[in-house]
Amino acid sequence: QVQLVESGGGLVQAGGSLRLSCVASGRTVDTYVMGWFRQAPGLEREFVASVTRRNMITYYADSVKGRFTISRDDAKNTVYLQMNSLKPEDTAIYLCAAGHILTKYSSTVNYWGQGTQVTVSS
Repeated sequence: QVQLVESGGGLVQAGGSLRLSCVASGRTVDTYVMGWFRQAPGLEREFVASVTRRNMITYYADSVKGRFTISRDDAKNTVYLQMNSLKPEDTAIYLCAAGHILTKYSSTVNYWGQGTQVTVSS
């Protein structure tokens, strides 16, 4: 079992930045692909970004490419999401995810965090 706890969400003005963190416990995350998804009210959960183990290959949704950066520190069992140039449409609950073969599809996630709220005001 892996427990994931997110932090770093909050209220920010459009154009601002936030850095989300996700700390894992229970098992080390160095065997998992780590990622972030988000869910806005009334909308389906959507993929944001992921980072593979070992080679640290990153993938991003088109909507955040060039603005968000995902990274991981396996020594700290932590994954980060640096979010710059935030837009009101980025407002959502951001959820940390871990999976053996995590992709952009929620069905490939083995473990979810509880989420952290990000609100971007215009």
